[in-house]
Amino acid sequence: MTNINLTPILTALITLIMAIITYFVIPVLRGKISAERLKILIDWVMIAVKAAEQMKAAGLITVPKKDFVIAFLKDKGVTITDEELDALIEAAVFEINKAKNLLEKDLALQDVIKNE
Repeated sequence: MTNINLTPILTALITLIMAIITYFVIPVLRGKISAERLKILIDWVMIAVKAAEQMKAAGLITVPKKDFVIAFLKDKGVTITDEELDALIEAAVFEINKAKNLLEKDLALQDVIKNE
């Protein structure tokens, strides 16, 4: 029996979904808030998502990471809709995972070159 690896297909599908969300949500937000405020908001979302990842890995938080991020951002006074906040969080997670994947591929390539 042949095993089919669906990981590349699922990764591509998730990438496509996140690109679509980002494509539609960011322009809507730009229409509602200034470019400077949007940049600051995106930076805060990235900080919160990265902090949640690190804190969860270290066992410092017991709540789901997304709940931590939402609470953190609300505490900072973020005043966008839950749907917009959710999309920004998902986009941040997507960007972080994309960077991780690129780094892993680069490290794997370096190992191959080193072992040749």
